[in-house]
Amino acid sequence: MTALTLYTNPMSRGRIARWMLEEIGEPYEAQLLVYGTTMKAPDYLAINPMGKVPALRHHGRIVTECAAICTYLADAFPDAGMMPTDHAAFYRWMFFGAGPVEQAVTNTALGFVVPPERQRTAGYGSLEDVVATLEHRLTEAPYFAGDRFSAVDVYLGSQIGWGLRFGTLPDRPAFREYWTRIADRPAATRAQAADDALMEQKA
Repeated sequence: MTALTLYTNPMSRGRIARWMLEEIGEPYEAQLLVYGTTMKAPDYLAINPMGKVPALRHHGRIVTECAAICTYLADAFPDAGMMPTDHAAFYRWMFFGAGPVEQAVTNTALGFVVPPERQRTAGYGSLEDVVATLEHRLTEAPYFAGDRFSAVDVYLGSQIGWGLRFGTLPDRPAFREYWTRIADRPAATRAQAADDALMEQKA
């Protein structure tokens, strides 16, 4: 048995976690869970009571939430070089992705637009604020944590790539140029091929 097990579905954020696993280069097992059945079964609810994927098991420890999985793997496998030296930038942008970006994109996609007079109440303000902040960062540095690719680019970069593909983020030149830099990494290509193959199974 491998030390790492990913619980996933190819139509989920599990694609991000798999990309991260491919980046660290350690052997892992992927277990496919199906929405509404095995994802809500007692065995899996004992792992993640939310009944959602992805989840990661490593030597008996469980990590849920995609940003946490990426951060954990970067920290647990330092030789992979996925934790940058600038920890401040890493944590800032990782959790900007897990907080403001995730909230703003999801709310907008669902039709929930924060009225201008209530934007101080929402942690992200507005989608426009989030987009401007991302765009500004990508004019400062080629990657979110500085001059080299790291785990934050797997997580936040995946969100940008998804946003460009499905229109949940505006198609800005800075986003397009950034996504072009990271989309064809060998680990990303391997992860995509593995998840595309899973799409042929009942998911």
